[in-house]
Amino acid sequence: MPRTMAGTVLALGGGGFSMSDDGSSAIDDHLLDLTGKATPKVCFVPTASGDDHGYARRFEEAFAGRARTSVLSLFCREPWGYTDPEMLLEQDVVYVGGGSTANLLVVWRRHGLPDLLARAAAQGTVLAGISAGMNCWFESSSTDSFGPLAPLDDGLGLLAGSACPHYLGEADRREAYLGWVASGALAEGYAVDEYAALRFVDGVPVEAVSERPDRPVVRVVRDGEGAREVPFDVRRLAAA
Repeated sequence: MPRTMAGTVLALGGGGFSMSDDGSSAIDDHLLDLTGKATPKVCFVPTASGDDHGYARRFEEAFAGRARTSVLSLFCREPWGYTDPEMLLEQDVVYVGGGSTANLLVVWRRHGLPDLLARAAAQGTVLAGISAGMNCWFESSSTDSFGPLAPLDDGLGLLAGSACPHYLGEADRREAYLGWVASGALAEGYAVDEYAALRFVDGVPVEAVSERPDRPVVRVVRDGEGAREVPFDVRRLAAA
């Protein structure tokens, strides 16, 4: 995989339909707007949750009437069954759900998704994801795939550096990530709080957005024997 990619990625530290009581989300509205289409084709990929049925249904309900939805079930769950993953090349958005980053990466590689997703992005498909769906695009990440928080040096590498979702939303995320970047256990990278997202174009971060106030997005860099945060300006999104 290349260290940087052609195309657009929207990395959500948390938020979106899956953290909304009624399924509404200004970040999801923003994601659809990025396609420039009135009724874009959006495929949800819930691999990290083991293709959880309820999770996928929440996606379908949240995007009903404003997108042509589909679900790629690599576990062959009903009612979706198995679809050739090349269908990802036909999408305007590929939206990756949360769960286990480690399990997602293993299953995706077995089914050939890394190359397909890179091709889709180069053709104009917007790649997006929350939590594990944020982690997967980077070279490495902070994950609880193995229980306790741990560094995972095994991402797709479409985006250079490391990732940390849920930055302030989960206990110990910030402290652990700063420590791993300081020690070299993780490369310098990007931390995104819940209800916020960071958009990359051709591997470069171009805009941070949030759907709630006071939700930071930062670049974390080494500084001597420690690490420091370089904050992005975060644009507050208006609800539709």
